[in-house]
Amino acid sequence: MKNPNGLNGQWIGSFGGSAAGQIHVNIDEEEQGYRGVAYLFENDPQFPHTIAQFYIAGKNSVFSFRTELIQPIDPGSFKEVQWESIQAKYPEGTTFSKYADVQGLCQDDVLTLSWTADNGVTGKCSLPRSRADQPSDLVPRELDWDAYKKEEGIKLAAARPLFRGQAKPWRLRTPFHRTGRANMRGFVLYDIPTLYRHLSPRMKHVFQLKDENEYGAFLSLAQHHGYPTPILDWTYSPYIAAFFAYQGISNEQAADARADAKVRIFAFDAAAWNRAWKRVTLLDHPQLHLTVFEFIAIENERMIPQQAASTVTTVDDIETYIRARERDKKTTYLQAIDLPVRERKKVIRELSYMGITIGSLFPGLDGACKELAERSSWW
Repeated sequence: MKNPNGLNGQWIGSFGGSAAGQIHVNIDEEEQGYRGVAYLFENDPQFPHTIAQFYIAGKNSVFSFRTELIQPIDPGSFKEVQWESIQAKYPEGTTFSKYADVQGLCQDDVLTLSWTADNGVTGKCSLPRSRADQPSDLVPRELDWDAYKKEEGIKLAAARPLFRGQAKPWRLRTPFHRTGRANMRGFVLYDIPTLYRHLSPRMKHVFQLKDENEYGAFLSLAQHHGYPTPILDWTYSPYIAAFFAYQGISNEQAADARADAKVRIFAFDAAAWNRAWKRVTLLDHPQLHLTVFEFIAIENERMIPQQAASTVTTVDDIETYIRARERDKKTTYLQAIDLPVRERKKVIRELSYMGITIGSLFPGLDGACKELAERSSWW
């Protein structure tokens, strides 16, 4: 039976069986099936964490497969390694699987898996589909532009959070995940080398991808030119965030909008987040994470006027992930403010008086022409 919703995406939950723990499964769709990776984190420290790579032939709701590769995760480096290299860290007699036979069912947005490994280990899980494509559950503060500009924007900016403007109250989601993908290993192994081969001849700077700073700068540059990466762009300016919230809406659309139609601005307390949670630099880190970066603006002149910062993540539904961390720490990291769509013309005009225009944020001929076109629509 064909699965109308597909298996692609991120599935997160817990597993039981011979052992118990947390599991997340990341699956990308291919032409003839699905390719994915599962990460299993045992509750009992005497058992190693596991990464399992797999391919599912066909696109049916009921399926089965044998894993292509199973490896343990080194508890120190969190990289996949050969079992023999870490075996001494676990109790004598501990064995590690070479493969597992898996049975699966995807129904009603739940992915059910059961497996038996070659060493007799069994497991099962039922994982809900990510809700990243659903409307945000955040309860926003609803303000008009004057209140935001004169009070809330300045008040929030004093604490130096990161801001992000969106034309609608969607959940936070990276461009990579918005394409329906989730397998970060595939992105690292295939997308980045392809990008590097095709972009390098077109750039003056030769990026050294083994350098963490240049690696991030390269990804950010690719995203700013339209390639979907696991980066989410933010700004330190509440007013630049407002510009981006209204940018994709025309004056005509704003004038015709319902009175209750809103754009959204997120405020994220990145400083508190960094104090509380470990910074991760490995892009395909096995653990779910959200990490704040300020990339170097190599051949990317937009970053400086945009007062840009970024988050890099392996998480599809960022809002749910942050909310869970807020419960862990009994604090608030993420807030939302909604502004009326109908105020678009006024907001864009006043932002231009502050020097915030598409021409200033996107230096070059395209930005200049779009800015002049915007000005001609004011009167």
